[in-house]
Amino acid sequence: MKKFFYRILCGFFLGISVFAPGFSGSIVAIITGIYQDLVRIISNPFKQLKQNIIFCLPLIIGVLISSVFFVIAFNLLFEKYEKATYLLFVGLIAGSLPLIFKDVKKNEFKKSYLIGGLVSFLTILILCLLVTNNQTTDGLTASVYLLGLSGFIAGATLLIPGMSNATVLLIMGVYSQLIFIVKSIFQMDFTYLIPFLIFCVFVLLGLVISSKVIKIAFEKFTGLAYTIVLGFMMGSLIGILIQSLRLSNINFNWLLGIFMLIIGFGISFAFSKKKV
Repeated sequence: MKKFFYRILCGFFLGISVFAPGFSGSIVAIITGIYQDLVRIISNPFKQLKQNIIFCLPLIIGVLISSVFFVIAFNLLFEKYEKATYLLFVGLIAGSLPLIFKDVKKNEFKKSYLIGGLVSFLTILILCLLVTNNQTTDGLTASVYLLGLSGFIAGATLLIPGMSNATVLLIMGVYSQLIFIVKSIFQMDFTYLIPFLIFCVFVLLGLVISSKVIKIAFEKFTGLAYTIVLGFMMGSLIGILIQSLRLSNINFNWLLGIFMLIIGFGISFAFSKKKV
């Protein structure tokens, strides 16, 4: 029962990170200690099906809770205290870096791996700097083809540490439209349900394909894989920090920002000590 509620909490943070632009769900999965299990399950969901369902059910519950929480409450938090919220995620990432350093050292690090780490670092950093948060819409203007393509790319990047699928959706111009659709569904308006389901199907397709590639990478090139993960996380950390500093938020003060940074670091540290 203790594991069940812990995984609900993991799912909650996982859901928030998936919805929030700039933040990586896979990094949250690493922080909470469920990343490798997720990759294994998604790459072959029907192997040990019963155990997979038991593992994933509380995560799904947590994600559903966070989806409602994000649309109703956390979305408002981003609007009113956006800079402080970004610093919360900076703390979450920073608190998990020592664990990744340890994994890199444990798996026979080679200097040649630095190339992979540098490429992943620059990829995430550039992606973070491309984000603009000024998209607003009150309807669906994207074509079904664009939704399908966006869903596939978002799914394919979902398990790449440091990569934010919400950021990908922002760059492709469909993020705010999807938030609008989710809000409409919560309000029992199913006008855009079919396009949303098409998007979800392509997310799953991209997710399954990428999970198989990631699983092979961790099994056959473990040291390189962890170095690339470290590069992704460092790039994400600096990118989100730069994003937060260039935001103009009238409700922000540094006391609140430092408090959120410490809270994020503390949560990350607690998860690292309580891996299940």
